[in-house]
Parts: sequence; structure tokens; C-alpha cells
Amino acid sequence: MKVRNFYMIGLLLLILGCNKESLVPVPDSGINSFLKQTHQVPESSKPLMEGIYLVTTNTTIFGDTMVVKWNHSGILFTCKNGKHFIMNSGYLDSVIFIQGYWRDGYSDATGLCNMYISGSEGGNDLLEGKSAPHIILRGAYGTDNAAPNQSIILQYLRPFSNKVKESNFYILGHRAGGRNSDRLPVSENSIAMVKFTERLGTTGIEVDPRISSDGVAFIYHDADINTRLTQKGLLAGDVSAYTWTQLSSFVRLIHGERIPSLEEVLTFAIDSTELRFVYMDMKSADAVPVVIPIQQRAIQHAKDKGRDIIILMGIPDTDVLNALMAYPGYQSVPSLCELTVDDVRNVNAKVWAPRWTLGVQNDLVQQMHTEGRLAVCWTIDSPNWIRSYLDQGIFDGLVTNFPYVVAYHHYIQE
Repeated sequence: MKVRNFYMIGLLLLILGCNKESLVPVPDSGINSFLKQTHQVPESSKPLMEGIYLVTTNTTIFGDTMVVKWNHSGILFTCKNGKHFIMNSGYLDSVIFIQGYWRDGYSDATGLCNMYISGSEGGNDLLEGKSAPHIILRGAYGTDNAAPNQSIILQYLRPFSNKVKESNFYILGHRAGGRNSDRLPVSENSIAMVKFTERLGTTGIEVDPRISSDGVAFIYHDADINTRLTQKGLLAGDVSAYTWTQLSSFVRLIHGERIPSLEEVLTFAIDSTELRFVYMDMKSADAVPVVIPIQQRAIQHAKDKGRDIIILMGIPDTDVLNALMAYPGYQSVPSLCELTVDDVRNVNAKVWAPRWTLGVQNDLVQQMHTEGRLAVCWTIDSPNWIRSYLDQGIFDGLVTNFPYVVAYHHYIQE
């Protein structure tokens, strides 16, 4: 029996190792990284660096403006055309160094990037916690892992507007922050994605709860085990037909991560991120009574931690709606409803979430606001539509696969 078990484990490892799923490699400076020799940038300096910057070189590639925004793990530089820079920083003396990579979200283009702010061009003031209206970022970028050799210069234009600073707008990353089809370095609906997604500009996430055959809620988008989401393995077919032990032991997501339980995802989001919104897009009605106690525990845990985070059960269809309404005290369950505004009222949902193809619907959104509810729109990816919805709509947030594009158009508003 033991020999057979060892054989099965070996076969499983062999199958998992044969996965050839492609991705866009993340450029890495490796031993050439100079940030290892630097100190952490003070927290007081970070908001002073944020704002709108003019691009004074290579404007045909990156556009003429960039948004610079700190996040939980580093700095995001984002352009209106989907190009964005995922950067880290440090300082020595009066110089702030910034290093990382850029990526085109609408293609596979990527490359290394190094920048710095000299002491005389803003570094000294920023490190002393003083406003520096004449910040200049100088540096170079390259292609793939080649050394950066093309000049890039950014000049500080202005801080974020009062409209932006006073808003509580939510940028919600789809499938825990990003899709596999966009060839990100981590798998959709994984703990690794929840950790990574803030680097893309998200302030919240949408996740996809399902339930195992033995009643454990887990996160996974599709109804079946397939090579779009997982490495080749021993299990196939209906993902909910397996026990949680089987799923967690024998299924690996495309980049090798384990399928996470819903409880693990919520705990990680509360304890290890600065995310402010979790939208649980329920994939089956039978998961409703299982998910509600998990949601209640997570909300209490967030309260105990002093975390300002919204955790909502999503209602995507009438089956989930009816399952929720069959639950005792259903109107007290914090929920988000994708159906009609009447359904929103019937379940006392905190958020109305219509699909983007229905238009901005400002009259209905205003009704929700008057009733003390929020409204978010899903799932909007085109740069032109994103800009249109931000300019013309009054939604409190957008669900997107391109959070860095939403971030650009949100933070650049005057």
C-alpha cells in the first residue's frame, strides 16, 4: 500500500512538472539591484511624492502624463494606455532611488527600469517631510531583462485634486485582482494574487466562492477543473464534486499555488493587505448558508483589527437571491446585488452592482445614494469606457481586469 502511495505521489509531481503554461516573465535586476544598499523611504515622504507627472521623454510610448501612487508594497507609475511600472524604492543620503519593471497590460511588452530623485531636485525636501513642487525623476528603461538604456524623465506637475483626495472610490480587481489570460506572474483567485494585486492599483477585490462536496467554501472561478486555471493533474470534471482535502492536496493553480479556502482569502486580505473591499461573487446557491458564517467571522476579525474593509456576499442571479432570502435574518447579511434596484431593496443590500453595458444609469445610482447605499459597476476594461464612466458616471467603484488603467483615470481627475 505504501509503495502504491509513493508511486501516486511521484506520478502527480511528474504531471505537475510538465505544465507549460506561458506567462510574461517578470524582469529582475538580480545582483545588479542597488536597492539592497538603501534605506526605506520614510512614510511621511510617500504622500509628498504622489501626484501627476509630466513625461518629458518618450511620450509616444508612455503618453505625456503619468500617475504616481504608493501602495502597500511599493509604487505604481501608470499611464492612460495600459503601460504601468511596478517599482520599489530606497534612499541613500539625499537621493531617492526607484527600481522595478514596466509592463504593457494590453501586450507582452515589458522591461527593467531605474530612476532616481536627486537631493537638489526634490530628494532632500521629500526625505525631510517637506513639500517639493519641483520634483524631477530621471532614469532609464529597457526591454525584457536587458539593461535599461533608454532615457525617461518625469517632472512633477501637481498633487491629486481635492476631488480625488476626498473620494472613497473603489478600484476592484477581478478574480482576486487579475486574470490568467493577462499572463500575470501569479494565478487568479489565489492568495498570491491577493498579495500582488495592490501593486496594480487595486483597493479591493472580487473573488469567486464555491463549495466542496464536504461543505468547505473555496475560491475558484470555473465550474470544472481545467488547464485554463490549473496545472495538469489527477483530478478532472466538476470542481465541487471533490472534498476539500482532495482539492487542496491534488490541484495546483497554473503557477503552482494551492486553491485557497474562502476563510484563508478573507483572513489574508484583512491581516496582510490594505484592501478596503471584498466582493464575493457567489458561484452557487448552495454555498450561501456556508459562506454567511465565514463572512460574519471575517467582519468581526476586521473589526477587532481596526480594519476598515467592506466584505459583501454578491448576488449574481435569482438562485442565489432566493437562497439568501431563505436564510434567517437575511436582510442583515451584508450583500451586494447585481439584479434590479427592487431586489437590492428587498434584501437590503449595501451595494447595487449593475453590468457596465447598461450605461451609467445616474438616476438609479443617485437613488441608491439617497438610500445610503453604494453602487459599483462590473466588469469594465476598455480605456475609453473607463474614462467615460469616470467622467460621466457617479459610481462608487468599478470592477476591472485593468486596475492600473482605472487608477490612472481616477487619480488624474481635476
